[in-house]
Amino acid sequence: MPGNIIYRGPSMLDGEPIFVAAITGTTNRKTGNMLQTYIMRADLDPLLASKLGEDESICGDCTHRGVPTLAPERKQAEGRSCYVQLFQGPLNVWKQFRTGKYPLQLKAHQIRELGAGRFVRLGTYGDPGAVPFGVWDSLLVDAKGHTGYTHNGAETSICMVSADNLQQAQQAWGSGHRTFRIVHHVSEVVKAKEVLCPASKEAGYKSTCERCMLCSGSETKAKSVAIVAHGAGRKFV
Repeated sequence: MPGNIIYRGPSMLDGEPIFVAAITGTTNRKTGNMLQTYIMRADLDPLLASKLGEDESICGDCTHRGVPTLAPERKQAEGRSCYVQLFQGPLNVWKQFRTGKYPLQLKAHQIRELGAGRFVRLGTYGDPGAVPFGVWDSLLVDAKGHTGYTHNGAETSICMVSADNLQQAQQAWGSGHRTFRIVHHVSEVVKAKEVLCPASKEAGYKSTCERCMLCSGSETKAKSVAIVAHGAGRKFV
């Protein structure tokens, strides 16, 4: 997984050490060929950070983090429902980072060059609000487009507001923000306010994130986006 470190420093959420890896050459049926960004603790592997609740540094108060546990048989938080499988991409990226396989590209012009002419996914893992806005500003200035989501009320100019239920979505809509909401059935989609994610199975895979770009910020006039949950809560003890 070729990549570069575009930020290493304190989390904007709690001050703990984190890093951001910008990864190229990955394939994902839903997103398409986008530059992926992983936001992770610099001192703990993602499974241990989840288990101990230290992933708050990169996920904030997201309800999908689960409950910290000291149970020796568990590898991650109890009841974790996030769709990101930590033992796959995040763990691989963390191992590459710890062994020094990713060069540092920390200057604004270097970050800008990495994003130039590409479609960028902010927060493939982790919340973009954990990272100084200037990092994203540099990465996106010459990018073709981007997607991003936040649970923490930050960076709404470039991120969708992640809503876990209709009440949260309605609160965001009332504040003039667009949302990305997980539903359990297509009948839950509020047609006056939301569209079904075009890259989803239920929408017939009409597009990919790379082509769609509906999720490029919550302050545009487009409708909000909803997607039917798949695989959330998959067990990994």
